[in-house]
Amino acid sequence: MATAKKAAKKAAKKAPAKKATKPPVKKPAKKAPAKKAPAKKAPAKKAAKKKAAPAKKRTPNAAFMKPMTPSAALAAIIGDKAMPRTEVTKRVWEYIKKNKLQDAVNRRMINADAKLKEIFKKAQASMFEMTKMINAHLK
Repeated sequence: MATAKKAAKKAAKKAPAKKATKPPVKKPAKKAPAKKAPAKKAPAKKAAKKKAAPAKKRTPNAAFMKPMTPSAALAAIIGDKAMPRTEVTKRVWEYIKKNKLQDAVNRRMINADAKLKEIFKKAQASMFEMTKMINAHLK
């Protein structure tokens, strides 16, 4: 009996059992996406009426708006009238652009001419250190 079982096992190992195969399933062809209907405009929503006070206008910082008197060297560029720091910076930039003193390659650098050299104390200065140098010439 033992030999019959061994023979059956060997036969099972040699001939694998046939698997039941399913016929290949055909995939449906891809369809072109359906065209969407044009979207309808949503009705305009009515804004809720608010009885709040009107928005307050932003007030500038008093330190920036305080008129400052320029030194003689700075007055040669912007004029000798007292003006706020913001206006001083604007006038210096107008002078720089009018005389084309901004470096062509590195636009952050300003090439000083004779008037600006008195303020900068060097031939070229960065636009970021320019305001620091200008503030030394304001009282």
